[in-house]
Amino acid sequence: MKPEILLLSPILIPSVNEKLEALYNVRRYYAQDSQTEKDAYLREWGSLIRGVVTGGHTGISNALMDQLPALEVVAVNGVGTDAIDMHYARARGIHVTATLGALTEDVADLAIGLLIATCRGICTGDRYVREGNWGVSGLPLTRRFSGMRVGIVGLGRVGRAIATRATAFGCPVSYTDLKPTSDVPYAFVADLVQLARESDALILAAAADKAEGIINAAVLDALGKDGFLVNIARGKLVNETDLVQALVAGKIAGAGLDVFVDEPHVPVALLGMDSVALQPHRASATIETRTAMGEMVLLSLAQALAGQRPEASLST
Repeated sequence: MKPEILLLSPILIPSVNEKLEALYNVRRYYAQDSQTEKDAYLREWGSLIRGVVTGGHTGISNALMDQLPALEVVAVNGVGTDAIDMHYARARGIHVTATLGALTEDVADLAIGLLIATCRGICTGDRYVREGNWGVSGLPLTRRFSGMRVGIVGLGRVGRAIATRATAFGCPVSYTDLKPTSDVPYAFVADLVQLARESDALILAAAADKAEGIINAAVLDALGKDGFLVNIARGKLVNETDLVQALVAGKIAGAGLDVFVDEPHVPVALLGMDSVALQPHRASATIETRTAMGEMVLLSLAQALAGQRPEASLST
């Protein structure tokens, strides 16, 4: 008999779904329309569920895990675990896995893409052409990216990949993190405000599951009227009220944002700003990365349900 797997978030890669269907009885919790239907679904299947597949944003609540007494593994199709109580999972002996490493290159690509889009006004130029304004009105000059002083918040896998890309554009790179890293050529700046003061662009790449609002008015003031902010990490790292106020007042030059505090809700004030480039939390949304993530989820399920410690386990 196939093991029972509960999907809390859809997987969009057909080949991965085909393998899931071949290996497991897949119960699509996310497809139930109402809470009443979801409750009934759990009453029917909850006691049999051995594995859960979820997303980093969705996670899984303790209340839901309580209804899955046979649960052995929660496979996160992403890198975030802040929506999961890791202490509770450990106490239950439940493996929590993530797809660390699979997203690195694409997330770093988008970080640089957002910075270039913002400082070069690519989105503004696109609208200008589409709306028939070319030849009718002018556009202001933009800012060169090459040679910018780039400050990176969090020098993990993604931060390092961003640094490599920025260096290729002739950008001096500095960074802040919980502690300096000995095997990189970049300057470590312990104080975030000081890093912002010494940077033309500040890129957030920190996992920082427990951090919140670290990019505040003081940091934005230090970044200055010619500075740019890029966030491809966690929406909650930015105090969005302070960010909006800084943009409206011209205290910073612009921002490129892929993540937000209350997704999918974006501060309305940002929507009309030409100085902002926006994305719907899709830094990893390429066929290549999502396929690699799906394969890692499959491997984590297979290893856990075979009684092994998954290679990607973060909890046990």
